[in-house]
Amino acid sequence: MMAQEDRDRVLAAARSWLGTPFHDCAQVKGVGVDCANILASVYAEAGLVPEVEIAAYSPQFMLHSSEPLFESYIRKFADEVEEAVVQPADIVLYQVGRSFAHGAIIVDWPTKIIHAFKSFGRVAETGAFEADLLGRKTKFFSIR
Repeated sequence: MMAQEDRDRVLAAARSWLGTPFHDCAQVKGVGVDCANILASVYAEAGLVPEVEIAAYSPQFMLHSSEPLFESYIRKFADEVEEAVVQPADIVLYQVGRSFAHGAIIVDWPTKIIHAFKSFGRVAETGAFEADLLGRKTKFFSIR
């Protein structure tokens, strides 16, 4: 379970990515990042996980496969938790297509998350169910 200072570091690191343009399979602050790579970067910057290299993938992967590709990376460092116990700096995954293929960092559930989102074209702090996230199934994780 993350200590409060760990959670604070995660949120500070996540906010340092705000405004970075959305770009599939990218991981360069201020230049481009996707939802998987921002999670890998933020938790590594906060010192909670080692550097994670996310293998190249098709941005349409989730439309054709129910394989839990994104979730498999998350489960290496985090445990699934119930929605009732989520805290700031935990992770929410959204079902997109056939798998849970969009991730965000919880700021204040369900009013605020930070995520790299194609619909917004950048890393943004938004409501948890804005735009095409409305009505999607969710899963929650906390870094161990």
